[in-house]
Amino acid sequence: MTTPSTPVSPTDLAAIGEGHLAYLRLMSSDDIRARFPAAKSIQPGLNLWALFSADGTPLAVSDDRGSILASATENELLAVSTH
Repeated sequence: MTTPSTPVSPTDLAAIGEGHLAYLRLMSSDDIRARFPAAKSIQPGLNLWALFSADGTPLAVSDDRGSILASATENELLAVSTH
C-alpha cells in the first residue's frame, strides 16, 4: 500500500540538510570560477573538487578529493557526492 506524499520544494530540501550536509562535485576550473567569486585567479582547464553546503553555497575548492572530505569533516558536515 502506498501513501500520498507531499512534494518537497528545492528550498525546503536544502533547508533539511542545512548545517549538517554538504555535497562534493568534480568540476572544471571554468565552472568553479563561475560559482566561486573568489576563485577568479584559478587557472582554466583544470579538474577540481568543490564542496557546497546543502543549499548550494560554495564552501571549498581543492585538487585533492581527500582534502575536501577532510574540510567537510572538520566542519562537522556529512559529505555526499553528486553526479
